[in-house]
Parts: sequence; structure tokens; C-alpha cells
Amino acid sequence: MVRKQKPIILETIWQGGAILLVAAAIGLMVNQMRPDPLPLVGVWSPEARVKLELGESIVISLEGSLEFFFNKKPVFVDARSPELYERGHIEGALNLPWDDFEKLFREVLKGISNDAVLVTYCDGEGCGQSHELALALFKEGYKNVRVLVGGLRLWQEAQLPVAKGTFTQSLGK
Repeated sequence: MVRKQKPIILETIWQGGAILLVAAAIGLMVNQMRPDPLPLVGVWSPEARVKLELGESIVISLEGSLEFFFNKKPVFVDARSPELYERGHIEGALNLPWDDFEKLFREVLKGISNDAVLVTYCDGEGCGQSHELALALFKEGYKNVRVLVGGLRLWQEAQLPVAKGTFTQSLGK
């Protein structure tokens, strides 16, 4: 006996849906049994991710960073690689690559007070290096660290001052 094509397709779709529902139910149960269950709903915007352990946001807006920039108060710290820094960075920014933080941070921030306003940035909203750098600076005792979400891309879109130069220039050499 030969089956008709239509019932086989419907049966396959029904079985696939049933398998998907069973897998989702098992996944939810396993998640709830974990000692640290993953949140099922959350805010995943870059601004929401850039927080201290106590939940305090450390994001600074472009307008807020401009206010500091024109008053010469903050120290902008570029978390990107020296190669990217050399191609263009916020005017006056220091380069402290996140990948070399342990090796370079004392030298790069030598002479900068723990009370100074530090604004970390990297390339854009998807770049997390500026957030990681900011948290590391907090752990090293810097009290006024902020993250410019959107980083250099946001700065350039607003047609703000950008400079080119070598990594050693940011070290004052």
C-alpha cells in the first residue's frame, strides 16, 4: 500500500513541532534547576550592560562627554589596539589597549589622580573593551570612570575633534 504525499508532510510537521516543544520544556526545566539560572527576559542594550556590580550605570552620553572635553576635565582612554589608535582617536586620548591592560596601565596612567574623570571608549556599540577597561580601572582605585557607548564611531559621526598619532605619543614619549 502506498501512502499519499500530503499526510506524510503533515505528520512530519506535527512530529517536528512536538520535538521542538519537548526540547523547549526540558531546556526550561534544566535552567530552573541550575544554581544560577539564566534570565529568560532581560534588557540587552549596550547602556544596560555597562553597569557596576551594584547596578549603577557608568555610561556617559556624547553630550556629557563633550561638556567635559571642552572644559579639559576628562582623560579619554582608548581601549583599542595601538594600530587602530594610530589610525584615529579622540583628540588628546591616551591609548590603553584592553588586551595589554596589566602590562601598560601604570605607565599610561602615571601621574593621573584616582579622582580624575576617565572616559573609556572603543569602536562602537558592539565593542565591549571600553566596559571591561572601565571595570578594571575601578578595581585599580579610579573613582570617576565612565564609558562612552558608541565610542569613536559616535564621536566621528558628530564631527568632533579626532587626531592621528602613534601609541608612544600617548605615553608622552
